[in-house]
Order: sequence, then C-alpha cells, then structure tokens
Amino acid sequence: MPDQQFSVIIPVLNESLRIENCIKNIRAVNPNAEIIISDGGSKDSTVEIGQAQNVTVCPSPPGRGTQCNAGARQAKGDILIFQHVDTQLPKAAFAFLRDKFADENVLAGTFRMRFDEKHWFLDICGFCTRYDSIFTRFGDQCIVVRKNFFEKLGGFPDWPLFEDVEFLRRARRKTRIWSFPLEVTTSARRFTKNGIFRQQLFNSFLLVRYLSGCDVQYLAERYRKFGKKS
Repeated sequence: MPDQQFSVIIPVLNESLRIENCIKNIRAVNPNAEIIISDGGSKDSTVEIGQAQNVTVCPSPPGRGTQCNAGARQAKGDILIFQHVDTQLPKAAFAFLRDKFADENVLAGTFRMRFDEKHWFLDICGFCTRYDSIFTRFGDQCIVVRKNFFEKLGGFPDWPLFEDVEFLRRARRKTRIWSFPLEVTTSARRFTKNGIFRQQLFNSFLLVRYLSGCDVQYLAERYRKFGKKS
C-alpha cells in the first residue's frame, strides 16, 4: 500500500543521468512513499525514465519554485519532502520523520547535509547546516513540511533561484525550523566543476545581492551563466 503520509517532490530539468538513481534511493529508504517528478520541460529522456519507474510525472513551467508548487498540488501526502535530484536521503529518514511529525507542533525542518566529495572546506559547510540561519539552510538539505502549513504560507515563491531561502524566511515567522539530526548526501558537482572556493564565493555574492533586493530573475541568469563558463 502507498505510504500516503509522505510525498517526495523532485523538481527536474534535463536530469536523465541522475533521475533514476534518485528514485531508486528514495524507494530503497521507503518503497511506499509517493514520488512526484515535477518536470520543467526536459528535452532529454528524464520524463520517459520517470514514467518507466512508475512515478507521477507532473509537467510544469520551468523554475524550481514553480515546479515545486506544481508537484505539491498533486501530492497526496500529509508531509511534503522537497528533494533535489542530486541529493540522497539517509536510510533512517522516514522512520525518523514519522516519529518527529507525530508531534503536531513540528511543522517544518531540514536535514543536515554532507557533500559526496571529501574536502575540509566542504566539510565545514556541511557542519554549519545544523544551525538555523538564512546563510545555512537551503533546499539541497531537503525541506520537509506539513502540507497544510505549506499551503497556509502560499507555497514557494515562483522563482528560479532562492525560492528555498524565501520560503524558509516566511516559515520562520510562524514556527521553528527544526534541524533533523540525520545527514542527506548532496552532490558537490558545481564545486568540483567551477572550483570549491570560487563557487562558494559566487554563491555568497548572489545571496547577499538577493538579500539587498536584487531581482531574482537576473541573479538566476547570472547563476546559470556562471556554470557554463567553466
């Protein structure tokens, strides 16, 4: 029987190389969780792979916030898990979440994070994710939230970048954002491709620009082009 308590929503765009492994990881941890792929118009075989894996494929306009919202609208679970395609859940994730969310006062939280590459600076970045601040909590840690609370907040902003930061800012005004004492593993592919310190400095620069009121669409374009230059 499907585990209708949980819906895992994965926003994707041209992720044929990673989507199957992502689905298999979720099913290895919880074979009954609802999995929704929210596709932003992939031109590769991402959708076909998802369909072959018998998950729900939800078409959406592109943009991570928009795609997450589209997936959430189709979700049947009481608890939504927003997972990036290059992030893997720990084995005890669902058992822990069942126990944690048995407390009705728990509305939202994120896991701690580690990267799949060993480097002292990445280890420090991962360690900092146990603390709740605008500089240490992001979507690649998996945002977990009660669906009714998610809907009360109006979901994610329809942004292509920093939708996770803005959602958590709104949530903090209403509730505590829990730090779950388990680690997800996320890909360091951008760091290894562009240079660890160079990528982190650029990420920090964009975040400061966002906090100072810069247009998110412009920042998203800068982010996209930065990856292509390397």
